[in-house]
Amino acid sequence: MSTHAHSDHHAHQGQGHGHDGHGHDDHGHPAGAHGTFGSYMIGFVLSVILTVIPFWLVMTGTLDNVTTTVIILALAVVQILVHMVYFLHMNGRVEGGWSMLAMIFTLIVVVIMFAGSLWVMYHLNHNMMPGMTPDMSKLP
Repeated sequence: MSTHAHSDHHAHQGQGHGHDGHGHDDHGHPAGAHGTFGSYMIGFVLSVILTVIPFWLVMTGTLDNVTTTVIILALAVVQILVHMVYFLHMNGRVEGGWSMLAMIFTLIVVVIMFAGSLWVMYHLNHNMMPGMTPDMSKLP
């Protein structure tokens, strides 16, 4: 690379223009794609709160097991959403909405696989119960 081309490249970067017209620091990401210190702190505080509440529920035993389990699962889903928004920066604007679309597709596939696995295991368990099969000792 010649000295002239090298100095022109740095001059353009100093003006906020790289090879493709984007500034060097933004790497082609839209404004707001990277979090600010404030947004990371909001995400951190929400994550701590969403972790402490289930811990407190289990340690104090204030609610029955079923209610505690439902609350913990609900807070886990909320915590996943907090992590996706505040730490992974997933929203409808980033990458033209493709990251959100890919995540939704992934969730749909996981739910189908999980529900299908539970359905198959339930029916295998139901059809293979010892009382349902004929007694093998009575067969000829």
